[in-house]
Formats: sequence, structure tokens, C-alpha cells
Amino acid sequence: MSVNKMTETIKQGDFVEIKFTGFVDGKPFDSNIDEDLKKINSKAKSEKTTIIVGKEMVVKGLDKEFAGKEFNKEYRVAVSCKEGFGPRYKELIRTIPLNIFTQQKITPKLGASFVLDNQLAKVIAVSGARVITDFNNPLAGKDLEYKFIAVRTVTDLKEKAEAVCKLIIHFVPKIEIENNNIIIRGPKILENIIKHSEPDFKNLLNSEIHFKESAPEKAEETENTE
Repeated sequence: MSVNKMTETIKQGDFVEIKFTGFVDGKPFDSNIDEDLKKINSKAKSEKTTIIVGKEMVVKGLDKEFAGKEFNKEYRVAVSCKEGFGPRYKELIRTIPLNIFTQQKITPKLGASFVLDNQLAKVIAVSGARVITDFNNPLAGKDLEYKFIAVRTVTDLKEKAEAVCKLIIHFVPKIEIENNNIIIRGPKILENIIKHSEPDFKNLLNSEIHFKESAPEKAEETENTE
């Protein structure tokens, strides 16, 4: 009698390492696969990507595709603009006086991108003393395609804590694991953010989380021995 071994599939809430490439109009725009990433930026280096399935750490249309999929098998999915980077909005196309740029010693040119009020904008026209700018995401209104492979389930607590930090506080501070407790180290300003987010950390990681203040690292001084 033969016994069929059930294939492991991805479930909602799983921590999963993925390899992926996003395409727009048939060209890659984001990837952590070396051969695709080089087509975007020849000097870029790929980074490990861990997601929590169902938490939309990638665009919604991609995130909802993971549950039920098998590991180490390549999939391709189409993602509509609605479930990608959203539609384009006319109200995000704004006219800005030229002197706003000249005061900051910036010469706006057609097609140039810049950051204004912490938002990325692109110059789409310059007319006299007016600069017409587009604050829409560059991929807004675009239908996308993704290919992805789920590499493995992530079980290491430190790796999982890093993924949760990316989800909740959008960066990865120094993390240590002591007796299955998570220790986050950083400047005092980080303490309130961690305390405020503590229930979310516990819910996702099922572990206690603690904050310990650490002084900023100083650059090593080299003694001149000439």
C-alpha cells in the first residue's frame, strides 16, 4: 500500500521568505532575484524578504495569492491597479509656484522627481512661473504582474521579530533574543513606539518584548602615528 505525503502549503499568518519580481508593461520594477534586479539597477544587491501572509507587507493583490500555494514552486499572478498601487487621482496633480523651487535652489525640469513635504513628486510641465507636479505613485493606475517563489517557512524568533518590526515600525533596530524573550535596543525615542506597539508584537510573535536603551554608536577614532 502506498501512502501519499501531503504537500506543505502556505497558510494565513505564516512567516515566509519569498523570492519575487514585479513587472509593469513587461519590465521589472522591483525584485530580490539577482538576474531580474540587475535589469533594474546593475549595482543593486538583492535582500532577503520575509513577509507575514495576510498582513499586506506587499501589495494587496499579491499578498492574497500566497495562502494555499506550495513552497519552492514558481507562480505568476496578475494584479490590477486597484489591488496594486491604486488608481491615479487628478487631485494629486498640483500646480506649484516656481519660486518654491528657486528658494531651495532647485531647477525643476520636465520628468525630474523630487521630495516635497515628505512626498515624492514628478515634474510633468513647466509653464512660466508655474510647475505642474504629479504626486501620484509612479505605478498608480498600472496593472502589474508578479512572479514569486515561497522559499521556506521562517521559524527563527529573531528573523520573525525583524519581519514584525518592518511591519509595525518600518525599520529593523538591533534585536536580541534572551530566554525566548525579544530585546529591542535603540535610542530613548524608540521606547514609546515599542511600548505602544507591544500588544501587536505579542499577538504576532507570542513572546514577551522588552526595550533597552542603548547609546548611539560612536565612530572609531584613529590615532595619527606619523
